[in-house]
Amino acid sequence: MPRESIAELVSDLERYGERSAFIFRRGYRSVRWTYAEVARIARQFSVELESRDVRHGDRVILLGENCAEWVAAFLGCALHGAVAVPLDRGSAPDFVARIVEQVRPTLAVCAGESSALVGSLPVIYLEELRSLVARNSSSVTTVAPSRDDTLEIIFTSGTTAEPKGVVISHGNVLANLEPLEREIAKYSRYATLVHPLRFLSLLPLSHVFGQFLAIFVPQALGATVVFQDSLNPSEVIGTIRRQKVNVCIAVPHILTSLKNYIEREYQNRGRLDDFRNGLRKTEGRHFAVRWWKFRHIHSKFGWRFWAFISGGSALDEVDERFWSQLAFAVIQGYGLTETTSLVSVNHPFKRSKRSIGKTLPGRELKLADDGEILVRGENVANRYWQNGAMQAAAEADGWFPTGDLGALDAEGNLYFKGRKKNVIVTRAGMNVHPEDLERALRMQPGVRDAVVVGLPIGGNAEPCAVLLLQPGYGAGPAVQAANQTLAEFQRITHYFAWPENDFPRTPTQKPLIGIIDKYARSHGGEAASGGVDSVLAQLAHTDPSNPTSELNLNSMEKVELMAALESHYQVDLSEVAFSEANTVQDLEKIVRGSESQPAVHVYPSWPKRWPFPWIRALAYWALAYPATLLLGKPRVAGTEHLHDVSGPLLLVCNHVTIVDIAYVLSALPPAMRTRVAPAMQGEMLAAMRNPEDSKPWWRRTIDKIEYMLITALFNVFPLPQKSAVLKSFAFAGENIDAGYSVLVFPEGRRTQDGQLSQFQTGVGMLAARLRVPVVPMRIDGLFEAAKSQKLFVRPNQIIVRIGDPIRYPESDDPAAIAHDLERRVREL
Repeated sequence: MPRESIAELVSDLERYGERSAFIFRRGYRSVRWTYAEVARIARQFSVELESRDVRHGDRVILLGENCAEWVAAFLGCALHGAVAVPLDRGSAPDFVARIVEQVRPTLAVCAGESSALVGSLPVIYLEELRSLVARNSSSVTTVAPSRDDTLEIIFTSGTTAEPKGVVISHGNVLANLEPLEREIAKYSRYATLVHPLRFLSLLPLSHVFGQFLAIFVPQALGATVVFQDSLNPSEVIGTIRRQKVNVCIAVPHILTSLKNYIEREYQNRGRLDDFRNGLRKTEGRHFAVRWWKFRHIHSKFGWRFWAFISGGSALDEVDERFWSQLAFAVIQGYGLTETTSLVSVNHPFKRSKRSIGKTLPGRELKLADDGEILVRGENVANRYWQNGAMQAAAEADGWFPTGDLGALDAEGNLYFKGRKKNVIVTRAGMNVHPEDLERALRMQPGVRDAVVVGLPIGGNAEPCAVLLLQPGYGAGPAVQAANQTLAEFQRITHYFAWPENDFPRTPTQKPLIGIIDKYARSHGGEAASGGVDSVLAQLAHTDPSNPTSELNLNSMEKVELMAALESHYQVDLSEVAFSEANTVQDLEKIVRGSESQPAVHVYPSWPKRWPFPWIRALAYWALAYPATLLLGKPRVAGTEHLHDVSGPLLLVCNHVTIVDIAYVLSALPPAMRTRVAPAMQGEMLAAMRNPEDSKPWWRRTIDKIEYMLITALFNVFPLPQKSAVLKSFAFAGENIDAGYSVLVFPEGRRTQDGQLSQFQTGVGMLAARLRVPVVPMRIDGLFEAAKSQKLFVRPNQIIVRIGDPIRYPESDDPAAIAHDLERRVREL
């Protein structure tokens, strides 16, 4: 029996109970929500809306990162009959302001960092939603919405001065979901062979395609959805492998970035030609032959990963062929916001090359005389929201003109042939309206007129500005200044000055776009500034529009900036080169010349897998602990501070000698001693793991054995001083997630005079973002013993002091946290 509304899906979620529904990162930790939790908190949020007098049909803004709280709020709105208005995190402030003015929302649910964008609206912070609604009952008594009621209003990216939102009903979504569920049911008997299924979603939930492939389709399979904000290729691959992901959902641009990353790795090793020859030789061969030939790439992604789902814009034929030749499935779909995402989709086991699939049941598709794709069915939205009110969509006999050109073969497979309407769809799947960009350009000094066209790139396009300039003015500065006023996804990537005194025009003086577009395609235009200014504007204390402006950043701020740039441009940057950058211009050069960096530091997970925890426990209690007592039994002060502490901790201690770890472990409760991951100087571990060739063979062998032993028996991980700091912090979070306490020595080096040195800012970032109690510790008496070169010292001469555990909010300044921890350790 057909569902009446999306609200009924909440009950469907509950049948999966404690199965993981969503995994996402917060700080350096992974957070997991079960299906039961999502359903319960959605119901509690619905009650919260009732208590705040949010009525049926009232609008609620959703603005923030992909997370389980976002999903619960969205479903809670559906239960209550409220209308969700999802907004992209990258939306420009004036765009958000216009949306708020248009829809007159009653409430905003947003991330703390985005709360300023919604003005004086009442706000519920995503990070606090779970604890806020915990007091509410999970019994919903409000009247459930109907199939015709509005579920959400989506304002497509890049809309012009008067935004127009697509009004999507509960029935629109169900019309797309129900045929997919029927198809999935045919394969349900095979589900146990591949469970647990895991999807990695790299699409924003503010877009209907992202919603469909994260909130609706995976749930029909009882799958787990992993959210990730970073689009850095190495991090995406690392997450796929670490989380045992089966399917990655992404826009075509991400598949291109991953392809480039793999090819750069081969280029760095001098094997790119061999790799490409291998691709050519295996073309057309059986899937198993291709899989075996490129098994090392499958190993990099993890053995469970097998498919990409690509949507939002057209996938370049070259990229599709690349991944198919590597024996990965590439599933494409076609749809628009107005069609509630999907119109057609490839069958994962019956694909036709370069096709965007067959029309889904329950909808009709035909081609107009000029090849435009027309769609009809319950999935098609028939209303818009504009000028503060609902408006009916103008349709001819119910057929929706998509503005896209297509072709159909004899089997009914649809092929994308290009765009008809005046909108630029970028490789990132974002809609950019040229009018918005032209308006920004015309406001710049020296710009007489401007036309923006789409420069074709891999089946999609990027904005290219064609400018009429006054004498003495340049196109580059005008484009750079205009980009500062645009949202990130709208940034102009190419430009040039029109070579004549005026554009060719119609009798009514409108520019002849066709002639200008043809000229732009043949000339390409200059590449606009690398655009680090857009990221710098958020994170740097400098003038991002001035290439020679100095970067006023400390070391940790540079680390954060580098992470933001890597994610934004989907590249791997050299931390050594980045640490030496002093100006905006330096950063531009680093981003443009980025290449994947060879892995220097390794973060092994095998010491936490059986049988190593057992071996480590046996070695500690049989060897390490008796040796500690023999060499100098320590006195422990402050053990009472750990009596009521459960779960993993961040242990912060002064650094005296190479045996500090043994004395810290001996001071901890017995059950905790073999569940600790100590951080060790990364450069030292790397030198042991890969000793220099100049050393004798026997010395290199001993170094490698020492590396294996110290890693296996003490579970150490690298914390380098010069590079890969972010990877180390993320790995610390993985240890915490696995139930291991993390031990760090924040001075960064052993003491030279027995005095405490200044703590590095990195410990502040760890303390805030690991979201666990931080325990300050100090070792006294060990420096004097080491200085006297005594092998044995009297019992209790060495003292290990333990302080009160403390929690730091994630919003606290890392430098202030480091200073506070230094003070606490000093005062123990």
